[in-house]
Amino acid sequence: MTPEPSAAPGSPAWWASQAPAPAYRRGRPPVDVGRIVDMALKLVDEVGVQALTLRMLADALDSGTATLYRHFAGKDELLAHVADRVLGEVPVPSEVPAGLPWREAVERGADAFYRTVRRHPHVLPLLVAQVPVGPHGLINRERTLSLLLGYGFPVDLAARAFTAIGHYVIGFAIQQHGPGAPRPEDEALLRDYYRSLDPATYPATTAAADDLTGVPVEEEFRFGLSLVLDGLEKARSGGGEEARA
Repeated sequence: MTPEPSAAPGSPAWWASQAPAPAYRRGRPPVDVGRIVDMALKLVDEVGVQALTLRMLADALDSGTATLYRHFAGKDELLAHVADRVLGEVPVPSEVPAGLPWREAVERGADAFYRTVRRHPHVLPLLVAQVPVGPHGLINRERTLSLLLGYGFPVDLAARAFTAIGHYVIGFAIQQHGPGAPRPEDEALLRDYYRSLDPATYPATTAAADDLTGVPVEEEFRFGLSLVLDGLEKARSGGGEEARA
């Protein structure tokens, strides 16, 4: 089934239009789609999205670009599969862990998501550009929502919790680890810049110079996540109906 021209690779309409891999007929020996996507992810991790070419990928697979075009109409389609492949690395339990408090379960899930995406910083822009509705994205969404529902979250709050946590993790990861993110050595430069500002004009910024730049990334991530979970706890206990109206 051929996607409509308006169905951008990675979009819901595009994923819905995907057909099984075509049967091999002639030419070079076939290359498994999973192997192609795995190698593409490896190359994206090494050189980035922009530098990846289908010729580079074909050479790495000891194949030809014609083989790739049997499976993908172009690079954008391939990258949609690469983004979904990364989501397939996120470990999400299929049921509520026995005896584990909801907050700890959700925190573990968010932490697993964060650690997965930070291993693939060059893929982060792909996750930002599209709603993850490929096969792995759908499985992760289904399992996470089921986990929240299993803990007694109402459907509307479970949906909002899933979205809020996902936005936080991706946003934090791309700012701290994505292409162009500040290097560790840039932190000292930024701190010195804040300190150099006129304290009469920027009294709060100069006073907070060390705290704005000296917090370890892991600690900053967990602090922000705890704020999100605090809000969910309030909403779940009945203190946030106005947010769900």
